[in-house]
Amino acid sequence: MRFADIPAHENVKAHLRELVDSNRLPHALLLEGPAGIGKFALARALSQYIHCENRIDGDSCGKCPSCKQHASFNQPDTVYSFPILKSESSTAISDDLFPEFKEFLTENKFMDFDNWLKLLNNPNGQPLIYVAESMNIIRKFSVTSYATRFKVLLMWLPERMQPECANKMLKMIEEPMADSILIFVSNTPQEILPTIYSRMQRVKVRPLSEPELETYLIQECSVAPEQAPGMAHLAQGSFLNIEKQLSARNDADKFLEYFITLMRQAYQRKIGLLRKWSVDVAGLGREGSMRFLAYCERMMRENFITNLRIPGLVYLNQDEETFSRKFSPFINERNVERLLNEFESARLDISANGNAKIIFFDLAVKVILLLKQ
Repeated sequence: MRFADIPAHENVKAHLRELVDSNRLPHALLLEGPAGIGKFALARALSQYIHCENRIDGDSCGKCPSCKQHASFNQPDTVYSFPILKSESSTAISDDLFPEFKEFLTENKFMDFDNWLKLLNNPNGQPLIYVAESMNIIRKFSVTSYATRFKVLLMWLPERMQPECANKMLKMIEEPMADSILIFVSNTPQEILPTIYSRMQRVKVRPLSEPELETYLIQECSVAPEQAPGMAHLAQGSFLNIEKQLSARNDADKFLEYFITLMRQAYQRKIGLLRKWSVDVAGLGREGSMRFLAYCERMMRENFITNLRIPGLVYLNQDEETFSRKFSPFINERNVERLLNEFESARLDISANGNAKIIFFDLAVKVILLLKQ
């Protein structure tokens, strides 16, 4: 991973590059910011830049032996640490699942945690970094580097360290080993052990601006210029949200059809048809159902804004806009908040593996009661 492979974040790249070039790289560095904005990609690019044998124009060359090893996740002086699910047969260290993590990194440039849970075959799991992991890290760093000056740790989500693990890592931070660089990447830094957090040099990585995301959509994702502003707005500064939108575009027509059917049948109080609708939508499966409900929440917000007659703040495609012209008056200040709460509640229930058919039918009945308020 080179800095050039990561869109935007030019100020952060320049800062990280300057730390290395001036030999002021701290022993413990934390990249902190919201999920899905490219922090771990920056950490990987920094590690490759540290190890590169022939830096060119403020970036790693991508061609030297060390860079090629980084590209295949085989650089001997780079240690990856990440949350895992403990099992009876595992030793509770990242090495147990490193092949899966390499697959995850290859397919998830912006670190979709839900996809990591899928690879672990437990969508509702709570992966942690266990005390055995800290012992393994200390053992690896107790020997000198193999091929380069520095051994580098890349730890994803240090907030998921068990207390015992965090305390052992604290000792490693307070009493640094020679030529060791510890790079931590956090989505929720407020959950990191305070004594560890206070001893790191912190770099805030901020969400992307809408112009930056528009450029990314047009240049990297081949999105039409007229569609980019709306998608950039909905992404809320996150590359990961862009990826989810692009993935959901294949579902957009189906989701709009289900949404229109729900609203029309709820308005007409057709209970029997809504029962059939509930069965049909439940057929989307758990992940598809959650995406559909998130889509419904967006449509509620957009129709409410449409009803307020603020066109500059409305982000609907042509088919959605056509339906919303007549539908939006039904979404108003009397019911919008309660409708949003019902859709969010249904999404949370399905995420907890509730019975989708029952959840959707219950939602449909509540929409009947709220739609005419």
